[in-house]
Amino acid sequence: MTEPCYFRPIPDSGGGGRWRLAGGWVRFSRLERLARGKPPQIVDDAPEAVLAALTAPRPPILGLGMDAPRIMGILNVTPDSFSDGGRWTADSGIAHGRRLLAEGADLIDIGGESTRPGAAEIAVPDEIARVLPPIHALAAAAPLSIDTRKADVARAAVGAGAGLVNDVSGLDFDPAMAGAVARTGAAVCIMHAQGLPATMQDDPRYDDVLLDVYDALAERVARAEAAGIARARMVIDPGIGFGKTEAHNLAILRRISLYHALGLPVLLGASRKGFVGRIGGGAQADARDPGSLAVTLAATLQGVQIHRVHDVAGTRQGLALWRAIEEQGHGT
Repeated sequence: MTEPCYFRPIPDSGGGGRWRLAGGWVRFSRLERLARGKPPQIVDDAPEAVLAALTAPRPPILGLGMDAPRIMGILNVTPDSFSDGGRWTADSGIAHGRRLLAEGADLIDIGGESTRPGAAEIAVPDEIARVLPPIHALAAAAPLSIDTRKADVARAAVGAGAGLVNDVSGLDFDPAMAGAVARTGAAVCIMHAQGLPATMQDDPRYDDVLLDVYDALAERVARAEAAGIARARMVIDPGIGFGKTEAHNLAILRRISLYHALGLPVLLGASRKGFVGRIGGGAQADARDPGSLAVTLAATLQGVQIHRVHDVAGTRQGLALWRAIEEQGHGT
């Protein structure tokens, strides 16, 4: 049996290129053809279906066009999240959410249960009690996402005004999640994770992390479609730091444009992750914002549409400078 091939668009610098990637700001003329157990090959073409998936403009998500990078601000109303656990309660979280919007967030991701490495599961009523006040308070001000693995929490959050369900388990944790999302009509972010938060970093292993994650996301997208979720309501996330070593994370980031071949918007959540501190220096999570911005900009150059970040102001500033430099370069 012939091993399947995967095609990664190689972004062109300077704005040239035969094709526009996902209807966005990146163009490409060449691709890497990837196959398990074989070295990458640079090619000038790909099957028609692959090019169609790579070039088709992505539909808006929560009214936000996917033809420009979008900033998802993180609001954790949890006592134990790795970066800001205990910092934001329901009341102070509302003020922080408004501050993130004032700093330029396009949407806010609200979470009531930590999924950091080693985190334990909490009860559904406790999670709902944490997330509903900020959702009620912020729903009229901006698009909102609910960061949860649980169908009951998702239903309550969407009922309160959230428009996207960000499930870090990729619809694996709660068998009722896919059906619940389909019935609410919400959008969904399908993330890849290996294992549960309590143990996911113990000894993660892959045959080929880049391609294993691709195949797992493809299977989860197919399952979501079978449950009645339209592709126009889906986003994918390769799950940096979720059951992955530093080497795994870097392998994904180097070739993250591969995931555009799934035909969906791509979300990246690398902000303040441990590998950023280990490589760039930053023992404390809030000292990792410069490194996190570097990862964001590298992913932007590969066409990643949504960036989940803690430092909204810094990310907005970095993207503004990137855009100014790019536009000036195209005009010369």
